[in-house]
Amino acid sequence: MSTRPENPFDDKRPSLTTNQKALKINLDPLRYGTFAEIGAGQEVARWFFKVGAAAGTISKSISAYDMAVSDAIYGRCKRYVSRERLQSMLDHEHHLNLERLRAARGDKTAFFAFADTVAARNFQGTNECHGWMGIKFQAHPRDEDSQILIHVRMRDKENSAQQEALGIVGVNLLYAAFFLHHKPEQMLESLLDNLTTKRLEIDMVEFSGIEFRHVDNRVMSLRLVQLGLSGAAMFGPNGEVLQPSELLRKRPILVERGSFRPVTKVNMDMVRCAHERFAVEPEVKTDEVVELMEITMRNLLSAGEIDLGDFLARADALGAVGKTVLISDYFEYYRLAAYLTRYTEEPIAVTMGMASLMELFTEEYYKELEGGILEAFGRLFTKDLRIYAYPLKDAATGQIKTVENAEMPAGLQHLFLHLVSRGRIKQLDNYDESVLHIFSRDVLKRIKENDVSWEAMVPAEIAEMIKCRQLFGCREADPDLSALAATQGTNG
Repeated sequence: MSTRPENPFDDKRPSLTTNQKALKINLDPLRYGTFAEIGAGQEVARWFFKVGAAAGTISKSISAYDMAVSDAIYGRCKRYVSRERLQSMLDHEHHLNLERLRAARGDKTAFFAFADTVAARNFQGTNECHGWMGIKFQAHPRDEDSQILIHVRMRDKENSAQQEALGIVGVNLLYAAFFLHHKPEQMLESLLDNLTTKRLEIDMVEFSGIEFRHVDNRVMSLRLVQLGLSGAAMFGPNGEVLQPSELLRKRPILVERGSFRPVTKVNMDMVRCAHERFAVEPEVKTDEVVELMEITMRNLLSAGEIDLGDFLARADALGAVGKTVLISDYFEYYRLAAYLTRYTEEPIAVTMGMASLMELFTEEYYKELEGGILEAFGRLFTKDLRIYAYPLKDAATGQIKTVENAEMPAGLQHLFLHLVSRGRIKQLDNYDESVLHIFSRDVLKRIKENDVSWEAMVPAEIAEMIKCRQLFGCREADPDLSALAATQGTNG
């Protein structure tokens, strides 16, 4: 049984074994192509040979384990288990198929190239077990090319079990490309058919080409997490999907969690302040810090179901200010910390407002842990992680709440002060006091009420985007009122 949640999409699809999928592909006269596999044996091609009729599907099966041989075929690259190497394999093999076979059978054949480059468990059991897998294909004869790339993390402890899992997910990918390409969300859900997330995780997927010209890869990243195929996914400012280990590997990480609905001047000031403080820490490599703006699935599901329009509005806004987005299913901060420490041993910083910091000390959140809040904090602060606290201004009294005057729940003040004295919780004092009155929920309310004062509460490029595209319920405002708001500012 899979550990994934139930499929949130209504369309049903037949449940097929891996053998049945491989045989259906072999018996389809339309499909013909190459299998190129490096790192864990011919695990995907093996399924097609095993079920029979492979001659109708496989034009060539190849492995190039020797680095010199691999370089001679596909060109040199910095890392052999990488997106760069996978892409060169797909491009090379697909080009050869078209060059050699298109004239003779191009009118009746849809060609493909499948490739993977994998680091399965080594003999000593000391390596990171992961790999890249992809398919470049024609959906129809003489069609323009389409492509799907995925990155997998293998969780089985034995090499043989990892090889088996790779073979299964490879067959799933081929089947999805050939028979489900018109339903990208079903394609995603099908990738772990006959597997469980205890065995294999898919933390990146990218669709491109003619068949997927209307697919937004940010939505597909969201679906990965929603379907439980991965605990987190990320994409860059331009919407390009990112593979976490390639971005985060051996680099210091700074995270700000928020709703970003919309991005406000406070969000920007918070990450600016934290970055300035983080960068001067003696152990931090200043020019290598990765900033992540995290949105949790719990936040996206706060209304009961995900509103894709709302999600994309947040993503577009963050992209407009050049930020990388992390979507995670790690509501608990200690789970987020465990995720990030997979990829780096460099320092990690989380910045949050004082309200969030005080919520962090709510014991009720940790009742599922045997050790309660102490176990949670032990996991959270086990590596070189620190929290930067951004002040909170009381709207009624004007008092600014900071680490220095914060009062935690009864019995936890000593724990809080201990973490402060150890430098695990630090106050940000380089903040812009003029923006402390701004709250995302208030900005959103003003946008929906057509109160133009919201424009002064967000960065200028965000305000322009929201107005031009009418995001977050924004309607066309009276231009005279907009001009007046720009000159007078906001009353907060």
